[in-house]
Amino acid sequence: MSDAAAGEATLPELPPQGALGPREVRGLPHLFGMRPADLVAHAAAHGIALRDDEARRYLAEHLSHVPGTRPPSRRPLARAKREALEATLAFDRLEIVERVTDPCDGFVKYLFRSPDGALTEAVRIPLHAPGRFTVCLSSQVGCAMGCVFCATGRLGLTRNLAAWEMVDALLQVRDEAPGRVSGVVFQGQGEPFHNYDAVIRAGQVLSDPCGGRISADAITISTVGLVAQIRRFAREGHRFRLIVSLTSALAEKRRTLLPVAGRYALADLAAAIREYAEVAKGRITVAWVVMAGVNTGADEVEALGALLGDLRLRVNLIDVNDAREGGFERASPAELKGFLDRLGVLGVPLVRRYSGGGARHAACGMLAATHWEARD
Repeated sequence: MSDAAAGEATLPELPPQGALGPREVRGLPHLFGMRPADLVAHAAAHGIALRDDEARRYLAEHLSHVPGTRPPSRRPLARAKREALEATLAFDRLEIVERVTDPCDGFVKYLFRSPDGALTEAVRIPLHAPGRFTVCLSSQVGCAMGCVFCATGRLGLTRNLAAWEMVDALLQVRDEAPGRVSGVVFQGQGEPFHNYDAVIRAGQVLSDPCGGRISADAITISTVGLVAQIRRFAREGHRFRLIVSLTSALAEKRRTLLPVAGRYALADLAAAIREYAEVAKGRITVAWVVMAGVNTGADEVEALGALLGDLRLRVNLIDVNDAREGGFERASPAELKGFLDRLGVLGVPLVRRYSGGGARHAACGMLAATHWEARD
């Protein structure tokens, strides 16, 4: 029996369209979900002749301009054309409900409210280079994957985020940053590949010179391992980076930690990763949430080598953060050293990823759309 057949876990169906929230606000497509070609096509559908250069200047005025700097020198559209176009678009913004800074490391967690009242989070992450930041974005309100070591997974799924909501979260965090936001990681609330089309669209807007102006190579998408979407991602040839959250290379154990693993045979996931490796540049990154006494043994290292040892791998090691609520503990220094030593035999680069913001529940696996100031 395949490990897929052994488990009955399935991805739940999303709620009906009306329950998903504002993919369109008041029935209008949102400007922040558009690239220049999309805006030109949208205008044409409403009888508005919009040139490509006009669309680019108009989008740059709204998405690329950072408050406090000089706006574009050329007015992008004549008044009549601007008014006609704007009558067909939505411009609503997310509301910043709260922003809290971790006093230990400077991570800043933002709590946003969408027009329908849904709450999601984003985290501004300081990088080693002074004045440089990356932003961790959510892709869904809650999450359907149910990973047992993750607070978001215990929320369940409410709805997908629209591309414009993800883009606006980045723009608002960027506009408040005391420096340059140079990277994005889709690793907040939700499984990005469970909302594939909107996440890819958001990445395209954020990497467009008239949009977020972030290099596509600096945009990372994380997935717990949705096989069909990994294969689609490889086939479509996107420049965004991909991280696959593996956490265990033993099929039965992985199903207990990541219930969605019951839907796919581990061999099928490995085959999809290989398909991606054929088109990707550089090493293939897998993430491993380290939990004491759970996934640090020699059996895991042996299984990882058998599963993916023929690939150019990089292993991102992340200490479990949602320890108290999830019932897991971080590995002791001795246990972690033993695990690192065993992984070293595989000859793959290891990255101990610092997951900051824990003092304000902004770290990986801790996002649960809560008001920090309201906590006991």
